[in-house]
Amino acid sequence: MKRIFSGVQPTGNIHIGNYLGALKQFVELQDDNDCIYCIVDLHSITVPQDPSKLRENILDVAALYLAVGLDPKKTIIFVQSDVPAHSELAWILMCNSYTGELSRMTQYKQKSGGRESVPSGLFAYPVLMAADILLYDTDIVPVGNDQKQHIELTRDIAIRINNAYGETFVVPDGRFLKEGARIMSLDDPTSKMSKSAPNEHSRISLLDEPSKIKKSIMRATTDSEGSIRYDVENKPGISNLLNIYSVFAGIPVEKLEEQYQGKGYGEFKKDLVEIVCESLAPIKGRYNEIRRSPELVDILKDGAERANSIAQKTMERVKERFGLGI
Repeated sequence: MKRIFSGVQPTGNIHIGNYLGALKQFVELQDDNDCIYCIVDLHSITVPQDPSKLRENILDVAALYLAVGLDPKKTIIFVQSDVPAHSELAWILMCNSYTGELSRMTQYKQKSGGRESVPSGLFAYPVLMAADILLYDTDIVPVGNDQKQHIELTRDIAIRINNAYGETFVVPDGRFLKEGARIMSLDDPTSKMSKSAPNEHSRISLLDEPSKIKKSIMRATTDSEGSIRYDVENKPGISNLLNIYSVFAGIPVEKLEEQYQGKGYGEFKKDLVEIVCESLAPIKGRYNEIRRSPELVDILKDGAERANSIAQKTMERVKERFGLGI
């Protein structure tokens, strides 16, 4: 069995882009692999957080992990900061990383917004991400295409240390989404769907009410042509909606194009509203069952114990290679 690791930040309600891009993969992989899924709260504090809200968000994401179908009997589900080795290994990796390679990270450039001075954690968080992955002897990391550069950095650091100190880390591979599964913003289909976008109708969150889902889809940007066909360059809006419909309904885009030939955007959008609402209803129902139950905290505590057991073995090997401790 392959070891799988991935994580999601607890920064607000998870939207369908996160679900289709990451969580759906997590569920698909859990039956035939050794899976470890983390709520990466340490990553979230690269920007200021309200402590009480952050704790609520951590539990929200944990409940959604379970609601979408992750089984704690098959997977390890835990909170990153409950395993101190993440931070410990990150420092060791930091000492084997270079400012040049970190300054070239595309997401750092985007998140720093061209400012001259930003928190150092924002600059260094790709190294913490590398520590998250390497700590568990990870074989495969299921991530979106926008994370390719981070996986490449993780591989570079692992290979660098293996060459310098002997075989220390498993060099992981990324499992990247097919391009068609990338979900874009509903109001700007040239940008990825985002939790932080100011327009709440730019996204559909997993816990949205049906009325909000309907409003967001019916307002979604399309074009003036009126034909329902997949053409990302010339028709990004309708192409994005076709992607969403296809993944939720399990119908190839080509079949949808045939199905809606000669039909208008209004009819198409109404059908999409129904498909999305039907797909999200069981997730929301399960979430409401688990969110306030003692079972949720127990699952996270058990997951942290199991994760700590694996992490400690890795750290013993790393410290031995580096000559740390006595």
